Amino acid sequence: MPAPKAANPKTVADAIRTSLGPRGMDKMIQAGNGDVTITNDGATILKQMQVLHPAAKMLVELSKAQDVEAGDGTTSVVVICGSLLDACTSLLEKGIHPTSISEAFQKAAAKSMEIIEGISTPVVSQNSGTLSPIAVDAVLKVINPATATNVDLNDIKIVKKLGGTIEDTELIDGLVFTQKTSGGPSRLEKAKIGPTMLNAVMENNVVVSDYTQMDRVLREERQYILDIVKKIKKAGCNVLLIQKSILRDAVSDLALHFLAKMKIMVVKDVEREDIEFVCKSTGCRPIASLDHFLPENLGSAELVEEIQTGTSKIVKITGVANVGRTVTVLIRGSNKLVLEEADRSLHDALCVIRCLVKKRALIAGGGAPETELSLRLMEYANTLTGMEQYCFRAFAEALEVIPFTLAENAGLNPIATVTELRNRHAQGEKTAGINVRKGCITNILEENVVQPMLVSTSAIHLASETVKSIMKIDDIKNHRIKIEL
Repeated sequence: MPAPKAANPKTVADAIRTSLGPRGMDKMIQAGNGDVTITNDGATILKQMQVLHPAAKMLVELSKAQDVEAGDGTTSVVVICGSLLDACTSLLEKGIHPTSISEAFQKAAAKSMEIIEGISTPVVSQNSGTLSPIAVDAVLKVINPATATNVDLNDIKIVKKLGGTIEDTELIDGLVFTQKTSGGPSRLEKAKIGPTMLNAVMENNVVVSDYTQMDRVLREERQYILDIVKKIKKAGCNVLLIQKSILRDAVSDLALHFLAKMKIMVVKDVEREDIEFVCKSTGCRPIASLDHFLPENLGSAELVEEIQTGTSKIVKITGVANVGRTVTVLIRGSNKLVLEEADRSLHDALCVIRCLVKKRALIAGGGAPETELSLRLMEYANTLTGMEQYCFRAFAEALEVIPFTLAENAGLNPIATVTELRNRHAQGEKTAGINVRKGCITNILEENVVQPMLVSTSAIHLASETVKSIMKIDDIKNHRIKIEL
């Protein structure tokens, strides 16, 4: 899709509206360097769009804020914001002052929070079957469900490996390296792991005039490297993880030969950010010099093995010392685009579980909460007077954009569907929602279509805050710096 560079906020909201819901369309985005991304994730689409309009940039930031807060609902929050801005336009045409609109919208958002909390249901462990098992298992392994109030997603490492299918994706209670071993045995039990930044390379500029001197230099190099390898072996280390070096190879072929002879498995070119994860998982410390190569600084694992996956190999470390602190998810996919989209989907799933840990309540999906909100706010608006009543009504109508868009993207008649949905909610069916699979309105809870309460409350709160910020702007000035030559 061409990125609407000078688009206003409404254009940005309309651009990603078609990607809302399970039947939403994907966007193909081509970057300046030719890289292609196929996704229906709102945050990813907006991040890659080159938006220049200053007010439209606020919607991009809004999507990022929702991604940080809830991790899901990044498309919904922008669609709601666009709909609220539409409502503001019609209210402004009626002569209502922007300040009155923004204040009324803030009150309506606060009232919405109360209503959502009223219709939510507490989370119980039985709900886990309705969510992605890998995401649930990964989160439950790194937290104590009884006491946790948040989840550090850095404790869950996602590793992508080309080859196989999405069904081959697995959760590993340990570590995975996509590099193959650079020498030594391919399988070790009762492993002692040492992550190091050492350089087992001798680098000096020496001018030699005859073969005798050259022999001496080579002997010195062999002895120097052998001493390093012996000290590593003496510490009890049998799995060496060597950090990637920016300037040169961190380990020479000669060093690899000696390490292999000493039955030490070597995995080189480990990324710097992975070293911290390794230390947390195996209970070791990063080793920067030979003096620190001590038994107490090494980590331990039951098994380290090199496994064949299709045409390539990976190194898997299982039975780590600190079980329950970290896990790894190995994602498989037939091509790069599938891998990237699977990674984003898994991240969203993990964020949904994190939402449930932060705020342990669920609400129905399928446009049910927005329709119920709209109906309740309309009823509440009838108790108000003056400008506030107009604003509350406009806010309530704007929320119906979610069920309207869901129906539209599912190929249903949006007007007839939303009218029937409104009617069902008026009769007291609070959990009636749009079933896009069956193409009709059903009790969405019976279909196990649920979402965390935090996603909806965060979306409404952030969207109304953004609308308030935009409504307080009455002019845009371009500041140009004049350079006189």
